[in-house]
Amino acid sequence: MGTNLRPYPWQDPWVKMATHTLPIQVGWPWAAKPMGRIAGFINRCFVYSKSLKISKGIKIPSDCAGCDCEGDCANNKNCSCAQLNGSDLPYVSFKNIGRLVEPKAVVFECGANCSCNRNCVNRTSQQGLQHRLEVFKTASKGWGVRTWDTILPGAPICEYVGVLKRTEEVDGLLHNNYIFDIDCLQTMKGLDGREKRAGSDMNMPSLHAENDSEAPPAPEYCIDAGSVGSFARFINHSCNPNLFVQCVLTNHHDVKLAKVMLFAADTILPLQELCYDYGYVLNSVVSADGEIVKLPCCCGAPDCRKRLY
Repeated sequence: MGTNLRPYPWQDPWVKMATHTLPIQVGWPWAAKPMGRIAGFINRCFVYSKSLKISKGIKIPSDCAGCDCEGDCANNKNCSCAQLNGSDLPYVSFKNIGRLVEPKAVVFECGANCSCNRNCVNRTSQQGLQHRLEVFKTASKGWGVRTWDTILPGAPICEYVGVLKRTEEVDGLLHNNYIFDIDCLQTMKGLDGREKRAGSDMNMPSLHAENDSEAPPAPEYCIDAGSVGSFARFINHSCNPNLFVQCVLTNHHDVKLAKVMLFAADTILPLQELCYDYGYVLNSVVSADGEIVKLPCCCGAPDCRKRLY
């Protein structure tokens, strides 16, 4: 692959600071590039954070009442959290890793007021990293993220974190490519439009809305990972992705403030790059002078749409 992969586990000082459940590796395709200089470069770009930061003036709802299950909710057919998900829990456990059975408009997980244990399968998105990942320099797309392990369909990858803001705060920031709209309500409305992608192991929501007759209303909140974020900000777009976006609720049930999670859509083999569909509508990005901004897509997929927006 052209990258010097260090024997695992290897940790650079920057990686130690950024450690999750498992350390995130940082690779560079040229042996002459010292790892310390790479770490310094990344540190100058943004502040690493494992959790979402909240902007002033945004109030997070109070914690909801929880289930009264003992142990793991998978053993309780009457679990109140299961009822919120349509009577069945959204996850199954495989080799101690929860896997999402199928994409949903929103997943209701057990939260702070639930009596089940911390290893309950319905706390899957709260368990931290479950796979060894590497931030690496791609040939044509800048930084990217790839896996060192085989990842099965439905397995959680990570939460997209940054600074939670109102979308009106970031309007007009054309050069910030790390803004992620929280649009679970639109996902709910589009449930019937989901499609199975050729070769995919899971049914997944279609994020591409090029043919929508009307543009959906702008979400009220977004996540800005431009200056604060995790390795998730380096995961690239693809028109033929192997990840999908899933809204998840844990402690509260306000879909406008849901967690944004990434899950595996396919079986992903070691050293494959992780990618998801950014979901831009073509011709939807407009400059301050009213001109449509166009950005070529460099994903290289056989069915590439040729433009990101």
